[in-house]
Amino acid sequence: MKRREVIKNLALGSLVLPRLLNFTSSETLEKSNKSLKGTINHSVCRWTFDQLTIEELCLLVKKIGFSAIDLVEPKDFPILKKYGIYSSMCTGALISLTEGWNDLKNHPILIDNYSRHIDLVADAGYKNLICFSGNRNGISNEQGLKNCVIGLKQIINKAEKRGVIIQMELFNSKINHPNYMADSSSWGIELCKALGSENFKLLYDIYHMQIMEGDIINTILTNHHYFGHYHTAGVPGRHEIDDSQELYYPAIMKAIASTGYKGYVAQEFMPLAINKNKALEQAVRLCDI
Repeated sequence: MKRREVIKNLALGSLVLPRLLNFTSSETLEKSNKSLKGTINHSVCRWTFDQLTIEELCLLVKKIGFSAIDLVEPKDFPILKKYGIYSSMCTGALISLTEGWNDLKNHPILIDNYSRHIDLVADAGYKNLICFSGNRNGISNEQGLKNCVIGLKQIINKAEKRGVIIQMELFNSKINHPNYMADSSSWGIELCKALGSENFKLLYDIYHMQIMEGDIINTILTNHHYFGHYHTAGVPGRHEIDDSQELYYPAIMKAIASTGYKGYVAQEFMPLAINKNKALEQAVRLCDI
């Protein structure tokens, strides 16, 4: 299932998550004495491990040694709290990945949704809430940016008061999200400047931006103050971040850490390995610089 379909279904509350893993059975995760180093705060995106229930995913991340899950909606907040897991990026307020803030006709629904979700996120003690530009659909980049500013200004004061950061994700429009407007770091940065709020940031997806523009490390070092969150995946294919793909994630993690970043880096790859749990552990340890 494509990400846009998964997240839309999550927002509608209609996704059925099959229980495929029994955590009472033995696992093949490393029984290592090495704890994670703490330089990078690790997370994993919920949708990429949707073969697990949310409870099973909580148990898995605890077993690997970190304590955060990305792209969690409010209905699952109580489960995360039960297991001591943090929602590093909250979702659920969107209409869809293609219907976003760049189109004025979406604003009434989005303003209502985000106003409610800002409270839900803040009341739960979380910080980040994802948003999307939406597709161009004939709207110019310039007009889309202006429209985003008009809409987001209607909720940003509330986000500031409640301590919630609205984060717009950058996507590639070449492969995964054709026609998506926020498909470059430069466009997103201009939006940040236009809004002028520390409670609006960009979710810098390394996979997507490698496809669109490359120059990952230099972009992070130069513009990190606009980036509030990071996602990973292997290029090409959006699979494991090992040596089968073109990005060298240890160097990217070192660049992120050198900026003083204290937020989360979430794994968002779709594992090809039969042992998907082991693939997640390996990715986390690769990024644990």
